[in-house]
Amino acid sequence: MPNEPTPGTAHPGAARLMRAPRAAAIAGILFSVLLIGSLWLLREAVPEDPLDAGAWLKTQASTVVTALNLVPFAGIAFLWFVGVLRDRLGALEDRLFSTVFFGSGLLFLALLFHSAAVAGGLIISYTVDPARLLGSPAFTLGRAIVYEVMNIYAVRMAGVFMIVTSTVALRTRFIARWIAFVGYALALVLLLSNRHIERIILVFPLWVMLVSVFILIDEWRRPSPAERDAACREDG
Repeated sequence: MPNEPTPGTAHPGAARLMRAPRAAAIAGILFSVLLIGSLWLLREAVPEDPLDAGAWLKTQASTVVTALNLVPFAGIAFLWFVGVLRDRLGALEDRLFSTVFFGSGLLFLALLFHSAAVAGGLIISYTVDPARLLGSPAFTLGRAIVYEVMNIYAVRMAGVFMIVTSTVALRTRFIARWIAFVGYALALVLLLSNRHIERIILVFPLWVMLVSVFILIDEWRRPSPAERDAACREDG
């Protein structure tokens, strides 16, 4: 592709785009921290067996509520991360990859919210009538839905998002090539993983963290627009 920018190079003359990478990095780090924290709390409080009778509701309901309350904020940060990355790419963005990039990101977020909503509904139902919910078909169905949505559909959409982001990165070089190749490898793990690998979803926020930290470090190393203008005047 002609006139491709080097890694970390912003579009010339656009101060707004100069600020976009840093905003993307901060949003990506915030998303990663919140989602990892939420998933960790859930994995510590809820048994891995999707067919459990729900005994954890008696002692771990407050922990699960805390984890679920982190999910909306993680989603907001992820939307911001996607938005400012697209803004960063600007005219370099390909329509095909843009559609899959944006669509897979939104689908992942929708599936994440759906799982959190079903889990929250189980918590509310338990507070209304604990004895009736535990071991009931309704609880088994809700628990199975959360398990399937997160471990199959959300994981696959995260893998698609990583593949598309890595492909765009190789074409535009907005991040280092080695991070893109790491993204490909981890995305294949997500796409081909077994549903019974409980913590596999953590691969996604960890990779977003890696991308975000790289962008943030690159932004700190880069001269500010004022410094570049001063250097240009001196050279002139």
